[in-house]
Amino acid sequence: MSLDALRREIGAVNDLLCAASVLTWDSRTMMPPGGVETRGRQIATLMDAARERLLASATRRALDGAEAATQHLPADSAERRETAAVREAIAFHERIPADLIRAKAELRSRANAAWSEARRLSDFSIFAPHLAGTVDLQRTYAQAIGYADHPYDALLALYEPGETTKSVRALFEVLRPALREVRAAASAKPEPRLDFMRRAFPAEAQRRFGEAVAARFGYDLNRGRLDFTVHPFEVSFTRHDVRITMRRAETFEPPAIFGAMHEVGHGLYEQNVNEAYTRNALATDLKGLYGVGGTSFGAHESQSRLYENHVGRSRAFWEREFPALREAFAPSLDDVDADAFLAAVTRVSSGFIRTDADELTYDLHIMLRVEIEADLIAGRLAVADIPEAWNAAMERDLGLTPPDDARGCLQDIHWSSGMFGSFCTYTIGNVMAAQLFAVASTEAPVAAGLEAGDYAPLGAWLRERVWRHGRRFTRDEILERATGRALEVGPYLDHLRRRYA
Repeated sequence: MSLDALRREIGAVNDLLCAASVLTWDSRTMMPPGGVETRGRQIATLMDAARERLLASATRRALDGAEAATQHLPADSAERRETAAVREAIAFHERIPADLIRAKAELRSRANAAWSEARRLSDFSIFAPHLAGTVDLQRTYAQAIGYADHPYDALLALYEPGETTKSVRALFEVLRPALREVRAAASAKPEPRLDFMRRAFPAEAQRRFGEAVAARFGYDLNRGRLDFTVHPFEVSFTRHDVRITMRRAETFEPPAIFGAMHEVGHGLYEQNVNEAYTRNALATDLKGLYGVGGTSFGAHESQSRLYENHVGRSRAFWEREFPALREAFAPSLDDVDADAFLAAVTRVSSGFIRTDADELTYDLHIMLRVEIEADLIAGRLAVADIPEAWNAAMERDLGLTPPDDARGCLQDIHWSSGMFGSFCTYTIGNVMAAQLFAVASTEAPVAAGLEAGDYAPLGAWLRERVWRHGRRFTRDEILERATGRALEVGPYLDHLRRRYA
């Protein structure tokens, strides 16, 4: 027996998961509020069906045959990695009760809706009961998965395999003092002009400019689309349909534009996974029950942060692209030049909102979220105490106290989506992005392209070394193959010092 039978079964699993993702995309972009309850059940039904198909006897028989047919191949071959992923996922789901998967899926839609309303009214009490239920389910999930040292480890591994609470804290211990050092040097610089940042920026013009930048970076709009949403995200229904979203901010343009660049990086990763992996285990998260080609959330974030920060906040980019931005938003930027704009969007300043944060303070936002998550899962922090704990951490790390819940503990969608364990991947993505970009930019075609506004050479380098591999290689395997080293913080700190200090 060959891999064909296994691929048919896993293809069906992927189909079900992508259908669930379509419903999720709709719920976060255009679904009417009244659809919340039934939408949660619809998604849960599809997740149940995907899990049942994965655990079915037909899939197990096909896996046995595929393993026998591929045992002569190297252990890191695509075929062996494919069968290993299925075997590992089956063992994982045998430990997880089916009703827990359904409960998580059903609660997510209700919690998302409650979070959206709570954020709109800046009232944590609206969301708190839903969050308490989510935390309880996450604790139960962690127990079912199993862990050695800390219950949070089980959840971290879902998003960033190989990381633990201990390893993440060790990374933060290196980063935190270094960030403060660079931040102190950056704060000594003259304050840039900011008046133009709060003018009129029509939403449709933002969308058109976002699409233009996406296309320049290589995002295929024939296999994707760009829509508005409350909290930007990217979602893939195989490489042939990869959608991205952006914020609508008609009186503050930069978050929308840089948010679009961020999601384009995610989209490029998914659109460029090897065609041969479509609908199979190397483009499906069979543990998390999610159709995705990226090997980890940190690897995915590395691509979004690379395009948003290393390309999108560079002088070379805005020297070429600012005239188009000024034309797109005329007359709001008529009295602004590229230097003034670049100085404004690379300004270092403490703020309340993570997605609006500069590169230096961004990781401080991440660290406080990870600390709160770990304490929630360990039972050391009650949901009712989150606003107080959040505000205290903001004061400690950023010198700010949020004036309301919307600009404090209600700003992120992750907890309402049940994504406990995912926040650390943003910082890991920052570190990985710098490591990849440091090597890529030494290649003559890539460096010349970046200076000339031709982003195809960079895309080709990333496609060859990152994107096409899908989930075949781990994050560190990809880094070692591309840069010669596993994850290391040095290139990231070098980048920050060059740009800000």
